[in-house]
Amino acid sequence: MARIVIDARESGTSTGRYIDKLIENLHALQPEFEFVILTKPVRVGYLKSIAPNFKVLESNCKEFTFAEQFGLLKQIRGLKADLVHFAMPQQPLLYRGKVVTTIHDLTTTRFRNPSKNQVVFWLKQQVYKWLIKKVVRKSSQIISVSQFVKNDVAQYAKIRDDKITVIYLAADKIAEAPKSVPDVTPGSFIMYVGRPLPHKNLKRLIEAYSIIRNTKHSVQLALVGAPDKLYDRHAQWVKAEHVEGVVFTGFASEGQLRWLYQNSAAYVFPSLSEGFGLPGLEAMVHGAPVISSRATCLPEIYGEAAEYFDPTSVRDMVRVIGHVLEDPARRQQLRQLGFAQARKYSWRKTAEQTLAIYRQVLSS
Repeated sequence: MARIVIDARESGTSTGRYIDKLIENLHALQPEFEFVILTKPVRVGYLKSIAPNFKVLESNCKEFTFAEQFGLLKQIRGLKADLVHFAMPQQPLLYRGKVVTTIHDLTTTRFRNPSKNQVVFWLKQQVYKWLIKKVVRKSSQIISVSQFVKNDVAQYAKIRDDKITVIYLAADKIAEAPKSVPDVTPGSFIMYVGRPLPHKNLKRLIEAYSIIRNTKHSVQLALVGAPDKLYDRHAQWVKAEHVEGVVFTGFASEGQLRWLYQNSAAYVFPSLSEGFGLPGLEAMVHGAPVISSRATCLPEIYGEAAEYFDPTSVRDMVRVIGHVLEDPARRQQLRQLGFAQARKYSWRKTAEQTLAIYRQVLSS
């Protein structure tokens, strides 16, 4: 029986949702392979609970460290894997066995994080750019999460695109009961969920909202995400510019997130760069009308179920968001289109297509 090792060190993070759902749905398929999952100690119990027939082992090797390059390498070699699936490009470059790598996007190669030491971040960014090209060339197969990412990676790494397979992600309805969020008025707010990194383009969203607020005084903007240095900077800017109606909710539980989606006038996704755009799809699952940037992969994923704007133009954001807020019939139409669009994706299909990649690589 072939042994497949899955690197799930990202389990439990926002990007790690992919690997958690993949493992859960692979397990449900009862595949013919032996699976060994490597993850952080804190996630061992969770992964055992969703995949009891898979072997789950601790791996303390952090990304971009010597431990990853040598400690993880030693651990994987000791497991005598027939195939290793890395859910991210960060991996031991000296490993020469059969490898499948998932690449979600190339955002890190193009944007900086102003909350980090800029010299250190620049150096890491250069390493990452080099790493991506090496990983793409040494992997047996690459999984991308959208056609946009497939084309982007092929061009960036200068490889044939037939080495890259598009396997879409999916969004599930939150099972936890809805729970209201303090200071947010049901039905009278637009929202964003996620980190406030530069490519997320939140400053332009806040600027657009401040203009809309001048004519629609009852509308709030809920920015949902755990507090950090970047959110603190946005909060300071909002205060300095006297922008009323912005609510920084902080971390939202699953129940609170469900309530926000279900009670929002619209979910607004202003991003300049995405690989898939999972939050917008999650919003659709819960009935939130979606207003999105037309950048990168987002029209590919959302199709006709969203209204689109130019993310570099505050004026266009104001126009499109204002139009949707003023048109209840359009919001209802977007809700129905969103439900239909979200049903096109499923984690089971993600797992089935990934399993097909494993079989292809193992048979080659």
